[in-house]
Amino acid sequence: MDKAPQSIELPGLEVVLDSLEYRPDISNVPSETPHAFVYHLTIRNNSNRTIRLLGRKWVVEDADGNHRVIEGDRIVGQTPKLAPGEAFSYNSFHLTAGNARARGSFHGVDEFGNKIHVCTPVLEMIVPGLS
Repeated sequence: MDKAPQSIELPGLEVVLDSLEYRPDISNVPSETPHAFVYHLTIRNNSNRTIRLLGRKWVVEDADGNHRVIEGDRIVGQTPKLAPGEAFSYNSFHLTAGNARARGSFHGVDEFGNKIHVCTPVLEMIVPGLS
């Protein structure tokens, strides 16, 4: 029985956290997750291959130890194709009950059909004034 092809972390593909901001002014958030953190990321393709990003996965760990997994196809509704030297930037947000940490990754394929992924920096989401 053949094993499914493994995803590789493609050397030269990187994610940069451009900004992370606590946004208490965002309205219509659920009462169980009232704290909004807006992040801006740039995915840079410094590899020697053209890639297409197909989806993302985040694991959010709340201060109380609870974990939530957020994953899906596309990145803000897109499947960006990045040639060597190109970048894709976007912003989105996480909602939390309090202080939290998020780890993520983006996955896709390279020009040869190989499964690839790249990990994000850790997002440390600290609510001001909350201990």
